[in-house]
Amino acid sequence: MSNTAVLYTDHGFGSPYAMSAYVALAEKGVDVELIKVDLDHGAQHRPDYLGLSMTGKVPTLVHDGFALSESSAIAEYIDDTFQGTALYPKDRLQRARARQVQAWLRTDLGAIREERSSGNLFAKSAHALPALSAPARQAADKLIAAAEQLLPAGSVNLFEHWSIADLDLSLMLNRMVAVGDPIPARLVEYVRHQWSRPSVQRWVALDRTPATAAA
Repeated sequence: MSNTAVLYTDHGFGSPYAMSAYVALAEKGVDVELIKVDLDHGAQHRPDYLGLSMTGKVPTLVHDGFALSESSAIAEYIDDTFQGTALYPKDRLQRARARQVQAWLRTDLGAIREERSSGNLFAKSAHALPALSAPARQAADKLIAAAEQLLPAGSVNLFEHWSIADLDLSLMLNRMVAVGDPIPARLVEYVRHQWSRPSVQRWVALDRTPATAAA
């Protein structure tokens, strides 16, 4: 079995889902080749890409000829396939909770994603963002309440050890922390701790300089 993989990601490395897959690979020590998909110009709809992803989304992982899309499925595949840091808790109930957190973050809280782009995490805006709208504030309150319930007192991880659900939860919270929205101090500490992880910083450090157009 090869310890190398190809990860198709958005061309600006701003996708939170591609980030989650990349961090999962980094935690396992997998050598990864990144291939950018120009979503702005519809490259995700080209037949060759659809032949890999089926869903026309990023990320898509290719390993030993097997192609897989959807970031939570990719994380489970990586955890099942490679040695290294466990991405999910060993305990059956905690593992189920981690998957619940991942599924919830991917299917809810759309108002936060709309008003607090993940792009703000990697490229600071020159202009202050407006306050969250009422629907986004409601979603933020829901997220904060859930995070405070999930995170044990005095802990910087959801479970006994780090899991990929910590990356996903901290990423959603950081959409607000990064732009100065009011967040409880212990959740800010949680976010900063999670983002100091070497695998996360490897993604943050990727070169996001736009390619120069050909003359």
